[in-house]
Amino acid sequence: MTLAPNQTTGLVCAHHHLYSALARGMPAPPATPTNFIEILELVWWRLDMALDEHTIEWSAKLGALEALERGCTGIIDHHESPNAIDGSLSIIADACAEVGVRVNCAYGITDRHGPDGAAAGLAENERFLADGGRGMVGLHAAFTCSDDTIAAAAELAANHGVGVHVHVAEGPTDTWQQLQGQTTDDWWLIHGVHLPDDHGLSGTIVHNPRSNMNNAVGYARPNRFSASNPIALGTDGIGADMLDEFRVAYVRAREHEVTTSPDQVWDWLEAGRSLMPEVADDVVTWNYQDMDPWRLAFSPGISPTKIDIDGDTVFEAGTTTKVDADEIRAKATEAAQQLFTKLETMP
Repeated sequence: MTLAPNQTTGLVCAHHHLYSALARGMPAPPATPTNFIEILELVWWRLDMALDEHTIEWSAKLGALEALERGCTGIIDHHESPNAIDGSLSIIADACAEVGVRVNCAYGITDRHGPDGAAAGLAENERFLADGGRGMVGLHAAFTCSDDTIAAAAELAANHGVGVHVHVAEGPTDTWQQLQGQTTDDWWLIHGVHLPDDHGLSGTIVHNPRSNMNNAVGYARPNRFSASNPIALGTDGIGADMLDEFRVAYVRAREHEVTTSPDQVWDWLEAGRSLMPEVADDVVTWNYQDMDPWRLAFSPGISPTKIDIDGDTVFEAGTTTKVDADEIRAKATEAAQQLFTKLETMP
């Protein structure tokens, strides 16, 4: 495909949590988190407990809409909703399809809710993949999973010819050693902040610079893995504006090592296409005349003017063509208020 200077193929968010699209404006946690584990316990694990089928649907639609508006045509999503597991991945896939965005789904299996909860998460991945869904097998993180759960997820993924999508060494207490001997090249290893250089894990390491800074977990120094693992770029649920994430990743890398070039960081962004190569059939036309990494690293405010996904125009003249963006935002706002009411009544 020949592209004009103001065009790119579709961008990919290599790690997203679409359910977080409704989190903005959520009630304050019952106490102020002071470290990474408390952020999980007091914010995100309370949020996922409050999700139901309705809020899953509208968070996915809003997240997909916002991704599309920023030129992101492919989302690799990691989902958890312990009180609404069965069918959740299909709700997300259908919501994204309605907006017109490609999605790869996974349910994050965990033993946080006991063996029955882990079994239900495993079953949802199995159901979705067996039904022909585009996805991976999800694990929350090794430190919340038993060895048996990790082994079961790896076996299920191998049986379906897909990888495992798992958070790895995000914080200093996020152990990763249980994954040794299990990983293969098609695994998606998210964060890797506290992995040693010689970790020995196979798979693509997905760097999420904005989230890592927000959670104060440290800098992953992703360049140190370039000889052993491909590096991709995700947002960890903070939207899907991948040009903006590219700029954040670039300045964070330059702060650590001044010889880092925009080309190196752009390679991380492009690596997301390895899991979703069909975005090569998508064309994004931008309001900027030269989509060159050296220019983009210093040029905020760049937006798409037209997006064709697999030959179908899904965005033009500042708006979507398949769905009513205003309606999605209005209904997502209503769903968010329902979610917030649940959170306010939770212990």
